[in-house]
Amino acid sequence: MTAAAAPSGHLLVGGCDMVDLVTEFGTPLYVYDEMTIREMCRLYLRDFGERLPGVRVLFAAKSYLSPAMARILAEEGLGMDVVSGGELHVALAGGFPAERMAFHGNNKGEDELTEALEAGLGLIIVDNLHEMEVLTRLTADRDVSQPVMLRVTPGVDAHTHAKTTTGLRDSKFGFSLESGDAERAVEAVMAAPGLDLTGFHIHLGSPIYETAPYEVGIAVMAQFAADMQERHGFTWRQFSPGGGFAVGYTANGLPPAIAAYADAVADSLRAECERHGLPLPEVHIEPGRSIAARAGVALYRVGSRKEIPGVRTYVAVDGGMADNIRPAMYGSEYEALLANRLDAPAEETVTIAGKFCESGDILVKDVQLPRTEVGDLIAIPTSGAYNLAMESNYNLALRPAVVFVRDGEARLTRRRQTYDDLLALEMPLGESS
Repeated sequence: MTAAAAPSGHLLVGGCDMVDLVTEFGTPLYVYDEMTIREMCRLYLRDFGERLPGVRVLFAAKSYLSPAMARILAEEGLGMDVVSGGELHVALAGGFPAERMAFHGNNKGEDELTEALEAGLGLIIVDNLHEMEVLTRLTADRDVSQPVMLRVTPGVDAHTHAKTTTGLRDSKFGFSLESGDAERAVEAVMAAPGLDLTGFHIHLGSPIYETAPYEVGIAVMAQFAADMQERHGFTWRQFSPGGGFAVGYTANGLPPAIAAYADAVADSLRAECERHGLPLPEVHIEPGRSIAARAGVALYRVGSRKEIPGVRTYVAVDGGMADNIRPAMYGSEYEALLANRLDAPAEETVTIAGKFCESGDILVKDVQLPRTEVGDLIAIPTSGAYNLAMESNYNLALRPAVVFVRDGEARLTRRRQTYDDLLALEMPLGESS
């Protein structure tokens, strides 16, 4: 939101010159704009809060989490959903309140569930019967019941990528409605003395560029809630339609406004509750990508060029699929610009390639740029979500530094890895006997 052009033609974010930042911190470099993070948090709280009083906005930590990020989210009054003991540990290290966290995941280990209980997490989303059995045992002798939701697979198509669709019948996540597992789970939780069933959770996929899937999912779950009230005397107090809210990665792929998602969720939930005679539950939503993505920009240095007459021009940069695997994994599309020459006119169509030993290591295909030269600085916006969360040390590349910017001040929040870091976990084989 703070992106601007300096008189020098350099890209500014958060009042900081990106050319100056890479001079100081090197490339690849990930820069997060604190104002964008905070403003997106406030927009979700405002737009959903105006339509659903008492709504809880939980940031999906899997999209990007660091102690710095956790601190900002805590200050803005958000909750957080975590999916591993590692995410829980980092969130707590950043000062995030445990009571504002929810724990997701389709195969939570007993050690992770124990850590969540000991930390005092406000909510655990139960995914399967085995997890139910473990939680029932772990909470049997506790003085206070642990609030839980049941994750239900509603059989709704979110019309997104096959690898990020999670609400269909054929999914590794959640209790199936069709098989009767969801109803059996309701009975099991109600019989567990240490568990307090608060309601139901669904997640349809991501990114979702339509509002209709939420409406369909809510209708399915309201019917289930009504059935559970009639058959078992259970009345939902909480409900989550999940997250999956989309962002605009390219100019021709803009998502609905937050208010449009909020209207769809609020209007359909109220209508379904009225139809079935249900109370309006407290609603939890789980934006992650749509808070973090726009806030982050990835910066790379141009190395080589390869011109294939009549075919393509490749411009290679010093990062790629190790810090952003999304194009290779999902076919994701991005825009790009020259951060050191914003005012230069576009002269050529190029494909931005990474440095890794894979033909699929392409960051942006067929983008129009000024003629690029060795040493130019390429910026790829909307890089704040899932890039670093899914990064690797492929080819034993060093993981990039991360800088947060605000009001002209840049703060290093993660240093660049070193070669010694690559060996830090390795143990010597020792001499053979």
